[in-house]
Amino acid sequence: MGLERISLVKEALGLHFDCPVITVAGTNGKGSTCAYLESILLASGYKVGCHMSPHLLVFNERARINGEEVKDDLLLEHFAAVERARVSLLNVPSLTYFEFTTLAIMHLFSKANLDAVVLEVGMGGRLDAVNIVDTDCAIVTSIDIDHADFLGGTREAIGREKAGIFRAGGIAICGDPVPPQSLVDYAEKLACDLWLLGRDYNFQGDKHQWGWAGRQKRFSGLGYPALRGANQILNASAVIAGLMALHQRLPVSAQDIRNGFALVELPGRFQVLPGQPTVILDVAHNPHAASTLGQGLDKMGYYPYTYAVFGAMADKDIAGVIKPLLNSVDFWYCSDLPTPRAASAKHISDKLEELGVAVKNGEDGGVECFSDPNSAYQKALSKAGEGDRIVVFGSFYTVAGVMAYRNNQAH
Repeated sequence: MGLERISLVKEALGLHFDCPVITVAGTNGKGSTCAYLESILLASGYKVGCHMSPHLLVFNERARINGEEVKDDLLLEHFAAVERARVSLLNVPSLTYFEFTTLAIMHLFSKANLDAVVLEVGMGGRLDAVNIVDTDCAIVTSIDIDHADFLGGTREAIGREKAGIFRAGGIAICGDPVPPQSLVDYAEKLACDLWLLGRDYNFQGDKHQWGWAGRQKRFSGLGYPALRGANQILNASAVIAGLMALHQRLPVSAQDIRNGFALVELPGRFQVLPGQPTVILDVAHNPHAASTLGQGLDKMGYYPYTYAVFGAMADKDIAGVIKPLLNSVDFWYCSDLPTPRAASAKHISDKLEELGVAVKNGEDGGVECFSDPNSAYQKALSKAGEGDRIVVFGSFYTVAGVMAYRNNQAH
């Protein structure tokens, strides 16, 4: 890991931005935060480029201009530009998939005459491909243990990696209610304009609406965002802080903020599908996100039975992801996933058994194994009554498998 190779290609491309860039890092909540920023800025009439990762069904989800996915032919032009720049160098550097595609999308955005660019970090921050661009506003959403092999096994170590997107004298927002000291210290060392929840801004709400206050600015009577989930107000509050810090360059009104939150869409983040049984899609794949998913399920009211379609990567804390949902889920349908990084359904089933869930022998027990998410989902559909619910989670691959199956059924 390092930015030397990609920086050489960036220089050869002459890549730079003339508009404000907002970079978003964090363990969870990055996708939601980018979606809110994009939605509010579009509601304000700005021309916006948004880079997000990973994608669920098609690569084009990673590059949006004005809310629309960029078409293949335009992406290919910029892939070709990156490749030309790469092979023009004396010692031709190799690029990873993420580095190459991120460069191409940034190059596309830099030529699109945009008013604002929103960039989602892939992993960490300091050494992530997105960090070759100096951001005008860095937002770190939450800090928890994930990718420990690369980022470290403590919140302090991970916080410092994520703070790597901060720039000297630049705007830095941290939406985590308990920010690691390493992040605060690094922001102060760089003399950042640091906004902390509880110190520089805060929020409060009741069942119907919520309000935000920070640094001589207040918004009251805000509607809850269209994205559901226990942490969405934390994410939404950090977004308002970022936009207030940028207000001289990108002014937005209270009504733009309301409209942006009302109109936002993001597949696979506590996405409740219409119809019966109730189906919830959530890409939660670490203990922090699973705990948030569990809180969201608890708030949904009574369901006779809950079926989980669950598949996960082998390098994840699988027991830690399962534990917050043990009291919510009655039947576990474990799935293999189409990547060598995935844990087998059998491995997940063994973890559930270790945690005291009865594995299916004959008809009793709450755990079964499947070769792919759509077979697990089909079984859940065949078992669930109209008043029951099915929750699909554990990985982008798990959610994508079920989304693809549903899309095929719809056509």
